[in-house]
Amino acid sequence: MKSAHRTPAQISVIKGALLIALAAALWATTGIAAKFLFTGSELEPLTLGLVRLSIAFPCFFVLMLWERRHTDTSQRARITPRILLALAALGVFQAAYQGTYLVAVDLTGAGIATLIALCLSPVIVAILAAPILGEKPGLTTLIALIAAIGGTALLVVGDMNTTGNIRIAGIAMALAAAFVYAGFTLTSRHAASGAPVFATAFVCFFTGALALLPIVALSGGLAQLQSLDTVDWLLVVYIGLVPTCLGYLCFFAGMKNTPATTSSIIVTLEPLFVAALAWMILGENLGAIGVLGAVILTIAVVVASRSGAARKPEIKGSEDAPAA
Repeated sequence: MKSAHRTPAQISVIKGALLIALAAALWATTGIAAKFLFTGSELEPLTLGLVRLSIAFPCFFVLMLWERRHTDTSQRARITPRILLALAALGVFQAAYQGTYLVAVDLTGAGIATLIALCLSPVIVAILAAPILGEKPGLTTLIALIAAIGGTALLVVGDMNTTGNIRIAGIAMALAAAFVYAGFTLTSRHAASGAPVFATAFVCFFTGALALLPIVALSGGLAQLQSLDTVDWLLVVYIGLVPTCLGYLCFFAGMKNTPATTSSIIVTLEPLFVAALAWMILGENLGAIGVLGAVILTIAVVVASRSGAARKPEIKGSEDAPAA
């Protein structure tokens, strides 16, 4: 029996898909490492967010210069004032996401915070596209929204059953993170599209760090860094370099040969990776009801992603970059 031979194009797509899956797996470790820091040190979520962005943006500055040097002059994208303003807005969204998501992880857990923040966001994007962009949501999108709300409710019930209380503040911060992520996505797709990917990442992370700096400084967050031991610092540097910088590198490399629809679905693996790691490493238990809610949420985000991709052309670039 002759073995089937894959074409170079098919091999490239498979490699791209694997790189995006690796990026999702790396991003999933952020919440796990952050939870270790929050429980084992005095580090606050906003301070971690600031340090994470401050470690990452110099790396993206170097990559931006490399990207510019290896791009033909005639093919270099022109960053207009409108695009630059949109990139700065992305930085503000980035700062807000760092705050809301990491606070949610601190107040609840890595698994439930990530599931709510990342799985609700694409559905919110599909709904907000109606009043903001004039895109009428289809029946599939509305069903996905109802399913996402139901899945979130089941997650909350499951969390209540396993912990014995309702962690309202943490759930509220996770919901806020979902809306912030949706704002980031809408801005990156429809205002910052066309900008070079690493230039987008640099401006976004740099602006986000600038936005967080005065808040952290005024709240005394910088003093918390003095109390960190060697292991704590290793975790902080890991979050800034591996899931952030390396994760983005894998994602952008994979996007070169992977259809946008496929990549958007693969990225939805991240919340599942987080939930699995949180269960194995942190002992976080969603319970049977919570697991059912996680499955429903994941299906809803896949359906919303496919529905959204079907209504727009497959364009690859900075608009595909997720928030950190």
